[in-house]
Amino acid sequence: MTTHPNKVTLITGANRGIGLETGRQLAKRGFTVLLGVRDLAKGEAAAKAVEGHVEAIAFDVAAFDAAPRAADEVKRRFGRLDVLINNAAIHYDSGSRALRPDWTVIREAFETNVFGSWRAAAAFAPLLKAGGHGRLVNVSSEAGSLASMGAGAPAYATSKATLNALTRVLAAELRGSGVLVNAICPGWVATDMGGPGGRPVAQGAAGIVWAATLPDDGPTGGFFRDGKRLPW
Repeated sequence: MTTHPNKVTLITGANRGIGLETGRQLAKRGFTVLLGVRDLAKGEAAAKAVEGHVEAIAFDVAAFDAAPRAADEVKRRFGRLDVLINNAAIHYDSGSRALRPDWTVIREAFETNVFGSWRAAAAFAPLLKAGGHGRLVNVSSEAGSLASMGAGAPAYATSKATLNALTRVLAAELRGSGVLVNAICPGWVATDMGGPGGRPVAQGAAGIVWAATLPDDGPTGGFFRDGKRLPW
């Protein structure tokens, strides 16, 4: 296992599930891990349960001004950010239909799943570029693949498809800066959102860790699960 001492990663939506497990795996590799959370008390409790240099940082991605404030705090406290993992997501609305739209759910899904990730990327891009080897990972879903998309979960699926499009745009804008940008589908994972019956959380998180630790000649602007490309 390659270790990455002194490197700093921020994971949004990280007080439980895939986000927390991703933090656990990266901490084992020597990263300083910042768990971005809405509830700082819960985040601090989660951080204490993980071995390694793990801290919680208040970061509600749905709040309009949260990303710039978080970026300022990370810069002030650590002076760098090597990896940003946009993991926060809500509303797997599997029982919904696009022709019977719940606009509240749809707006909330886009606010977190798309705009929250977009604001985070914009706020932290200067820090990611400064080190010359940044990694930006958008945790997506095959539900957002146009190649296989069908009825059901309209808010979740369309927001993840938009996140995939954003991944392509960000990768193109950051090309040549040393920052690699990829979308990762962790698969159906047994979490609070995924429900029982999915693959172990550690397996889902491993693909995210793969993207976070890519070598400098690794791919950018791609969509992957378990290190293998998925169709857009």
